[in-house]
Amino acid sequence: MFSYMKRGKGFYKDLFSLALPMMIQNLIMTGLAMVDIFMVGLLGEAPMAAVTLANTPIFVIQLLVFGVQSGSAVLISQFWGKQDRDSINRVMGIAFCFTGAVSTIFALITFLIPQHFMSLFSDNALLVGISAKYIRIAGASYIFNSLVGVYVGAHRSMENPKLGLMIFGCSMLINTFLNWVLIFGKLGAPAMGVEGAALATLLARVAELILMLVYESCNRRFRMNLSLAFSPNRAMLKKFLRYSTPVVLNETLWGLGTSIFPTIMGHMENSTEILAAYTIAGNIEKLCTVAIFALAGTAAVIIGREIGKGRMDESYEVGATLCATSVMLGLGIGCIMLLLLYMFIEPVVYPLFGLSPLACRFATVMQTVTYIFLAPRAFNSTAIVGVLRGGGDVRAATVIDITPLWLVAIPLTALCGLVLKTDIVWVCLSMVSENLVKFGLGIWRFRSRKWINDITQAAADNTETAHEPL
Repeated sequence: MFSYMKRGKGFYKDLFSLALPMMIQNLIMTGLAMVDIFMVGLLGEAPMAAVTLANTPIFVIQLLVFGVQSGSAVLISQFWGKQDRDSINRVMGIAFCFTGAVSTIFALITFLIPQHFMSLFSDNALLVGISAKYIRIAGASYIFNSLVGVYVGAHRSMENPKLGLMIFGCSMLINTFLNWVLIFGKLGAPAMGVEGAALATLLARVAELILMLVYESCNRRFRMNLSLAFSPNRAMLKKFLRYSTPVVLNETLWGLGTSIFPTIMGHMENSTEILAAYTIAGNIEKLCTVAIFALAGTAAVIIGREIGKGRMDESYEVGATLCATSVMLGLGIGCIMLLLLYMFIEPVVYPLFGLSPLACRFATVMQTVTYIFLAPRAFNSTAIVGVLRGGGDVRAATVIDITPLWLVAIPLTALCGLVLKTDIVWVCLSMVSENLVKFGLGIWRFRSRKWINDITQAAADNTETAHEPL
């Protein structure tokens, strides 16, 4: 029944070598983000909840950048399989222009009208006031972060995941050090509180861009050709829009949808305690899911490479192996985290953040529900973000990812949290309900084999058009 899991030593060694740097990168970033939350949490529950609120719209921008990055990866991984470096340059150039423009608009909005902007996400005047101070400074950081994200994502699709580990690992260390200096006024600096955390984020993102430019000037594995990158042709722009737009739409709508959850919490009774618990639970959850998301990212690279090399039949077996591996990984991590939650996290970790007893209860409920449903969520990540997207089936992936969120999870969460005003456990169950629907849809689409598409073939058949500038 599971004969497809026998893929030989070379496959699993390749899978591990690609996934490990992504996992370490995510682990470092999430771990240091926990340190950031800890530092802000020392200022009190209100500042910590306010920073969580400010990160809600920032999260949407991050997901939009991730959408462009993922959409680009659909093309780049298959072009890399064919070693078509000119096309890779053109895809990267289009992605740079798009993410740069969107992040700049976001930075202007958060700088010019931060108070009005943050009032859209909560009616708690105290949290809105603090979060506005944070986002006014931090908003500009995502101009730099978006450009670096596209560059790192492109190299990851070209089987170079170590670059992201290096750049983001260094920037997060810088961010943590500057947080310590600027939040608490160390080494002669003024104690800036929440605004110090925002400034530290901005300076760390500038450091990311500098590291990216240094790497580009020194590396020989893949060098950007600026004349190609910033002179896209009609054929490539059309292809980019065809395969990237659904992914960008997917990530944007998913980001907007998930941002509604803390917005709902921000309008519930005990919103300060709930948002503080959501912050802690969310960051612990990110720590325990780094391997799952690393596997999903690796799946996209491997599937795209296999299809790009013309191995269409083998791609299905590889996809089945990756999906089954994700389910087993989700089950294992979920069981381990449930034990750690009650034996270590609840008695040891919560007190470090100064959570109130009510916030501790909320955080425990949130995590318990998350870990119970971790196996189907792991499958969904690998099947949608990895296999379907890597195979060029971006439209179906978008429908499967977005429809259950907007038609099932969000209405149920709003009903429980705002109308019926149920206990937090029902709110959390409503939030994860989408995973069960996605699980069924994902299996159905995978077994159809319609996700296997060589999306670079048109470029090969239209060589002349591919060189016509806009």
